[in-house]
Amino acid sequence: MHPSSAAVSGELTKPPTAPLQPLVDLITNVLSLLLLSSLTVRSFIGRWQILRSKLFTLNSSLSSLSESPHWSQNPLLHTLLPSLLSNLQRLSSLSDQCSSASFSGGKLLMQSDLDIASSSLSTHISDLDLLLRSGVLHQQNAIVLSLPPPTSDKDDIAFFIRDLFTRLQIGGAEFKKKSLESLLQLLTDNEKSARIIAKEGNVGYLVTLLDLHHHPLIREHALAAVSLLTSSSADSRKTVFEQGGLGPLLRLLETGSPPLKTRAAIAIEAITADPATAWAISAYGGVTVLIEACRSGSKQVQEHIAGAISNIAAVEEIRTTLAEEGAIPVLIQLLISGSSSVQEKTANFISLISSSGEYYRDLIVRERGGLQILIHLVQESSNPDTIEHCLLALSQISAMETVSRVLSSSTRFIIRLGELIKHGNVILQQISTSLLSNLTISDGNKRAVADCLSSLIRLMESPKPAGLQEAATEAAKSLLTVRSNRKELMRDEKSVIRLVQMLDPRNERMNNKELPVMVVTAILSGGSYAARTKLIGLGADRYLQSLEEMEVPGAKKAVQRLAAGNRLKSIFFTRPWKDH
Repeated sequence: MHPSSAAVSGELTKPPTAPLQPLVDLITNVLSLLLLSSLTVRSFIGRWQILRSKLFTLNSSLSSLSESPHWSQNPLLHTLLPSLLSNLQRLSSLSDQCSSASFSGGKLLMQSDLDIASSSLSTHISDLDLLLRSGVLHQQNAIVLSLPPPTSDKDDIAFFIRDLFTRLQIGGAEFKKKSLESLLQLLTDNEKSARIIAKEGNVGYLVTLLDLHHHPLIREHALAAVSLLTSSSADSRKTVFEQGGLGPLLRLLETGSPPLKTRAAIAIEAITADPATAWAISAYGGVTVLIEACRSGSKQVQEHIAGAISNIAAVEEIRTTLAEEGAIPVLIQLLISGSSSVQEKTANFISLISSSGEYYRDLIVRERGGLQILIHLVQESSNPDTIEHCLLALSQISAMETVSRVLSSSTRFIIRLGELIKHGNVILQQISTSLLSNLTISDGNKRAVADCLSSLIRLMESPKPAGLQEAATEAAKSLLTVRSNRKELMRDEKSVIRLVQMLDPRNERMNNKELPVMVVTAILSGGSYAARTKLIGLGADRYLQSLEEMEVPGAKKAVQRLAAGNRLKSIFFTRPWKDH
């Protein structure tokens, strides 16, 4: 990696040019005197034993610093070393007071001063240790490191990240701002950087910058970085969660400015996408926060929090809390007013809630307009996922008699189911087929969807998804109770041939032979001579006889119905095709 005066991470105030070696020599001299004087203190001996141990650690760190080949070129030391010298000089003054036999100062004040100095000393030791471990002091001309291009190898990116986080942790406000800007650009420009940041960077420290006491611009940049990390990879998302990121994000969602709330919402949705972390929302007391954000947040916040609520609803234990806290009426309103994306996420939540039991289904139905909104979206939405979630919800709540009657009597809804059976993706076909088979619809509505019979026959051959063949069979049987529908199907040469081929014992695409037998029996229920003749001409009689011998349920009855008309009609029967 090459230094660059135009580097993003290096657009800092030009570092001081005064040599650092004299400063280090002065620090070393004061430190040596302190180590000696700490042996002669007469007051607060226990505290000075702790301080002496820290002074030894500091002495070792300074020796390692001096041995690093390019330590004097690091700009962070121009701030860190003067601060360290000031603290040591203050500690030297305290040592003189504690060594005096005539010390008569306030004990509580001295204890406080020693504790403050000890804490500052720990911070300096930690900062020096961070610098030494990062490896940046071994980088030649490491005053400025250029942002690595996307083509950089992993080692170059890792080194840049370590340097960046060192500046972020040790530097002052200006260093922090510039480091965060570099981090944001790296995350934006390089997709693979998030995983490396999760491994090489101190994400836990980044999370601490979300606290309200930090400078607003620093907090805003830190939140943007956290939001990108949660959205970039599973590894970085997991690291943010493990480093305690969810709690601060919920606080920012609740109390932050509108831009901060939006960033926090994005991150929360990403974190809750993992079922292993979704439960933590409840542990942090965040369910109420999410619901309120959906109720009163901006459209952007609503979109992402609707997704977060949908994510946590996948955890069965949280659904009760969501219902008790009033999530259902809030999200049902979003089904009306939200964007396409909001509708999709909200519909997913409703479908999950509806699968949890009668209590939840009753809450949905009792909510003003809840049922009609779901029906409306099935009929009007162009988003397949939204339609899928709404259909799943309707399938669940159709177990309620009042809902079943509403759905069964809606001709427009039944026609929509027929359209989805014909033209929808396989998931929509399965749900629509299953719902159609379970509804008690009128003959008029059955006639309205007669044109989906050929699709139902085709779906009977589909082994996946599980249950589709059975649902298609039941739906076809239901529609075939209408005479005109039987005639419609028998006119469809391809569908009849397909159905007869399913009866063939050698046809492995249809293992459950009982299903086509049930449909053939339904066709023959009207006693149509023409239908029997057509089926026999295609070989259905031979296949059914074989299935009867195999003791397939219903095959014997189908054989009897197929043969019944031939005993009554003469071979010269010439009347036109007519279903009896």
